[in-house]
Amino acid sequence: MVRSAPGTAPAAAAAAAAAAASDAASDASASEGTDAREKGSSRSREAALTLVRTLWFPAFMFTGFLVCYLLPFHNPVPHHVKVAVPAATAAPLQHALDHAAPGGFDLVPVHDADAARAAVTGREAVAGYVPGPGAPELFTAKADGYSLESVLQKTFTAVAQDSGGSHPAAGRPALKITEVAPTAAGDGMGTGLFYVVLSCTIPAYVMVMMLLRATNFGRRDKILVLAVAGAVLALVAYGVARWMNVIPNDPLAILFLFLMSQAVSQTALGLVPFVKQYLPGVAMGLFVLLSMPSSGGAIPVQMVPGFFRALHPVMPMGNLIEALRGLFYFGGKDVVPHVLVLLAWVAAAFVLHGIGALRARRAAAPGATEPTVPEPPVEDPALETRQPAALPPRHPTSRFPLPQLTGRVTDPAGHPLRDVVITVTGTHGRELLRATTDADGAYAAGGLAEQTVVVIASAPARLSAVARVAVRDGHPVRHDFSLVGRPVTV
Repeated sequence: MVRSAPGTAPAAAAAAAAAAASDAASDASASEGTDAREKGSSRSREAALTLVRTLWFPAFMFTGFLVCYLLPFHNPVPHHVKVAVPAATAAPLQHALDHAAPGGFDLVPVHDADAARAAVTGREAVAGYVPGPGAPELFTAKADGYSLESVLQKTFTAVAQDSGGSHPAAGRPALKITEVAPTAAGDGMGTGLFYVVLSCTIPAYVMVMMLLRATNFGRRDKILVLAVAGAVLALVAYGVARWMNVIPNDPLAILFLFLMSQAVSQTALGLVPFVKQYLPGVAMGLFVLLSMPSSGGAIPVQMVPGFFRALHPVMPMGNLIEALRGLFYFGGKDVVPHVLVLLAWVAAAFVLHGIGALRARRAAAPGATEPTVPEPPVEDPALETRQPAALPPRHPTSRFPLPQLTGRVTDPAGHPLRDVVITVTGTHGRELLRATTDADGAYAAGGLAEQTVVVIASAPARLSAVARVAVRDGHPVRHDFSLVGRPVTV
């Protein structure tokens, strides 16, 4: 039997304890290091998500303006511009034009000068050209765009000189220009109509973004408000344009402008349940970035790239401009097809309204699995400031903003308390938001400005708790509550 020396056992025990403590310390240190790395990684992900949420709209608009404005407008050139000419001269003229501007002009053979003029007023061609034997004549329509008229004059002046059909030295004009569809006296550049239409387009979109903040208005209320506001926009825009003599006098234009406002506003509102927080990008993309360059208002559609020419018959702004041109300057020619396109946009908007309402009813039905806290209101990053809102404590970070204020509510034993009401007020007592805790006793809130807020946790049969919390941008704050039961009085 081997005996241990006196004091050996206590020493061994002490050594073992020290080793265990060292291992525990190492494990704790490793755990703390892992936690620190995970927290650092989480903060980096949150920072990256914050940057994406903050900068996606400016990046989208930057790219959109480069592609949709700089690209089509930096060097407008004619593309397949239809010009009516006498049939006997069509072939040699087409050859000369193809040599000077390949793909720029398509000649439409007609019988004589009267037929060439009628082709322009009937919107079968945008210009008519009749060569010699005397002075050649060019029929133009300023209503189709001043810049297009300038290109036509420059091109066919050169054609007339090259053909030898004019003799300036003999006192004859190099080219006789006849304006068959002049614009109103107050629209010297021929772009006034575009700005009248624009005045009913941008505000229609902005109204939707502002109405999304009216949480006490239902879907039907918002639809009605947009309809009434659209009527006001149309009346005022028409009245101001008439006062400035930008457009001729034809009150039917008020109806067309109203249809345009509804095509934009009702479609934007109808898209909200489907695109949610991406509505600003979708709506601006449709009704500004794509619709304006393809409208033919600022730059004639015959002078922009093919992609935008293809959009012209589809987008609402282009159809309204063509309908108004036909109404004002071409005796009502081709007005009906363009109005039908506007009506189709309005009809599609109400189809979206119907589908959105159906989805909302299904989500509200018993047994539907939806977040107990509604999504925050859609914001237009160009116009809106953030609003205080309750957030689900645990949610997909790609759908909701990051919470600024979080916490957990428990009883004195540490058990979570569900359905505790969390009220956040400003320093002057105005309620900013109200939330409830989930099954784990957690709550979250966002959209708070930098300030000191008062957070109140209250629940039936428990004493309320109050705390003052300083909210700072970029520094999420957490505050937990422990609610004790109310004393029972006998």
